[in-house]
Amino acid sequence: MPAENPPSISRKEAFWTWTRIALLSFGGPAGQIAVMHRILVDEKKWISERRFLHALNYCMLLPGPEAQQLAVYVGWLMHRIRGGIVSGGLFVLPGLVSLGILSWLYAAYGQIGLVASLFFGLKSAVLAIVLDAVVRIGRRALKSPMLVGIAVAAFAAIFVFAIPFPLIIVAAAGLGWFFGRPKTNEHGAAKADDGEKALIDAQFAHALPEHVKPRMSRLAVIAAMGLGLWFLPFAVSVALLGPGNVFAAIAAFNAKMAVFTFGGAYAVLSYMAQQAVTHYHWLKPDEMLVGLGLAETTPGPLISVVQFVGYLAAARSPGALDPVMAGTLGGLIAMWCTFVPSFLWIFLGGPYVEALIGNRRLNAALSAVTAAVVGVILNLALWLAMHTLFAASMQVGPLSVPVPASVNWAAMAIAAGAMVAIFRFRCGIIPVLAASCAAGIGLHLAGLA
Repeated sequence: MPAENPPSISRKEAFWTWTRIALLSFGGPAGQIAVMHRILVDEKKWISERRFLHALNYCMLLPGPEAQQLAVYVGWLMHRIRGGIVSGGLFVLPGLVSLGILSWLYAAYGQIGLVASLFFGLKSAVLAIVLDAVVRIGRRALKSPMLVGIAVAAFAAIFVFAIPFPLIIVAAAGLGWFFGRPKTNEHGAAKADDGEKALIDAQFAHALPEHVKPRMSRLAVIAAMGLGLWFLPFAVSVALLGPGNVFAAIAAFNAKMAVFTFGGAYAVLSYMAQQAVTHYHWLKPDEMLVGLGLAETTPGPLISVVQFVGYLAAARSPGALDPVMAGTLGGLIAMWCTFVPSFLWIFLGGPYVEALIGNRRLNAALSAVTAAVVGVILNLALWLAMHTLFAASMQVGPLSVPVPASVNWAAMAIAAGAMVAIFRFRCGIIPVLAASCAAGIGLHLAGLA
């Protein structure tokens, strides 16, 4: 007698579950992944621990926001491409709306009195958050002398020698692949039978769905459609306004960044901050910190800060458009060109990755990439500190080193308070940012900032 077909997950229940996850997706990728794990693995029992961690491993090797890609992956497993679009789209929607409003407020009122002091406190506290990311990821990732060496080498490569970030990640992955010999899954994968009670795993054990089976014809169709949608904003802006317009530049920059930046949101920000500030001159270094702080306080991936950057870039070069309309369009183009590839990587690679569950070399490469990211994030922290805590700098190699006599003591005080709150008292991100904004206003009223 044939085995009974396992129960399926209704689209309505999936929609409301992904909406709930999206509204709770604060705290950066670590917090977002924890929320998904609690709801999808522990509470709903839709996916097993083993398959969840395998999907996470793949997403961490991809360029772009791993938490959003993980949402796309699980949604794709449940309800094919339509499910991946819904889960990944809902994941960024609350942040898209809220960050769009905050970008407009900053562009319109960010330089006025108390509003400017509020953002001053915000950007000072972000330094503590980035340092916390260095510590948290370092404790998890640097489990061997080889991984510590990779982290140190990655920091030196980008800080001292200005080696391109993609080359650092490729080199780290190669070292992990050829020299790493993990005995078990890096994240402690569960036993092979841990998926018996998970709905997705039970369905796949009963009969493997067609969309999970690799097929070259389907891959070619998805690649063609995905690439067309990805570059649509660039093609339209060039056709309507010519190749030199700001919208084409925003589309091209974010499309390139989506391909060549690996290792999570903080690693991406290191590349994006230096390019947007020093190459394109779309915004100032302290404004980059403001955008990062706003992205930290809104739900969704931290890389959504590209919307803030795109808004300021377009609003300051609006052409014939109203600045608010131009800024809104610039922010949407930045988000589109950043996130469309995340869907594409999952829909293209998902069927092939499903066949690699338990691959030990893949996990070794992932461990090495994560170790390199620790060094890259440390570089980001120092770069932000140079432009926030120090008013002057001296050139040493490719980067500038702060001069002690030029300390911004008000920013230093807020950053130190944020560090104490995070590292000593383990306060959450949102309370720390709120207190730092209040401190910025207080110092302004006292004439100290």
